[in-house]
Amino acid sequence: MNRSCNFSHVTNDYLAAFDCILSEMTDKMTHADLSDSISHNFITQMIPHHQGAIEMARNILKYTTNIALQNLALQIITGQTKSISDMRGILCRCDAVHNCKEDLCCYQTRTGKIMHTMFHEMKHACSTNCVNCNFIREMIPHHCGAIAMSENTLRYCICPELIPILDSIIRSQRQEVQMMRCILQRMECR
Repeated sequence: MNRSCNFSHVTNDYLAAFDCILSEMTDKMTHADLSDSISHNFITQMIPHHQGAIEMARNILKYTTNIALQNLALQIITGQTKSISDMRGILCRCDAVHNCKEDLCCYQTRTGKIMHTMFHEMKHACSTNCVNCNFIREMIPHHCGAIAMSENTLRYCICPELIPILDSIIRSQRQEVQMMRCILQRMECR
């Protein structure tokens, strides 16, 4: 990524770590081991997505002194760690729910578009010397991607145990996006 030479050392360190996190998340989601189960495919692509959010939250915690942002980052770490554990706990049973080729194709085409948009918006999020604002501008499209992927998955025949996890992702990440937009507005970073 092109970064301004006018950034502070702190900002450059923050952004370099973010670039690595985004690159790893993109690679793992793009090259996930897919099957003929939409439930399986969602889980294997969402786990590295959540891991990316956890690492992004840990990254901002190294630099921010903003209490609201610290609390949000800790909430992201806790919530997405639990979601990963929940998804791993049902993966074997979800593998047993198979889908027809047409549904798989439609599902994966839409998921691919969602991921492409998310990766692009995260990679090209406006970067300034305010790492707090950078984090929020990077995390909002990340969360919006998870919401859209979850909503797409709910359109198909899936493992019943996955449904409450999807509902939780949609609900919690919508709340967190709203919180981030409020924090961003209070910091007057647009």
